[in-house]
Amino acid sequence: MADYGTYSDADLTELLRSGDRYAFTEIYNRYKLVLHNHAWNKTRNTEETQDAIQEVFSTLWTKREVIQIGNNLSGYLYTSVRNHILNLFAKKQVREKYIHSIQQYSLQKTAITDHRVRESMLRDAIEREIAELPPRMREVFELSRKQHLSHKEIAAIMGTTEQTVKKQVSNALKQLRTKLGLIQYIYLLWMLKH
Repeated sequence: MADYGTYSDADLTELLRSGDRYAFTEIYNRYKLVLHNHAWNKTRNTEETQDAIQEVFSTLWTKREVIQIGNNLSGYLYTSVRNHILNLFAKKQVREKYIHSIQQYSLQKTAITDHRVRESMLRDAIEREIAELPPRMREVFELSRKQHLSHKEIAAIMGTTEQTVKKQVSNALKQLRTKLGLIQYIYLLWMLKH
């Protein structure tokens, strides 16, 4: 058996192209450590370094008949390792962006859900307080604030004066402000406008 350690890179490349496993083994033994160091310096990760080396040599063997190595086997191998690592970094960035966007969406969805739950609770509290107003005051208030009728229209419907309607609405707002507290009262005013 020939001593493959004495062959040049060009000779090994030609033998590799023809399917010589011993030539492949010699290339692997000749370059595995320097490529490992090169990959380690770029990744600082043992697993990623080993994956890069394995991928480069695996591709070298499976595509040996079509790979364009030229006269510089070491340059080809270094470039292959570098490109593998760059692709790895690019995939990591895409994955991290994707994970970040999912996290942001999740947080936003939680915030929207939380906002809707709080809004629903506020509406329920406000509706309970409105329901506890005296019947006539509640009716005037709902015609004014929920159905957006004018004091004149409400007075005509209820058979009373505009001044009485105005007083009933004012009294309803005072009672609600006292019972609801400032935040809920402000929300009530906002809710009634929309």
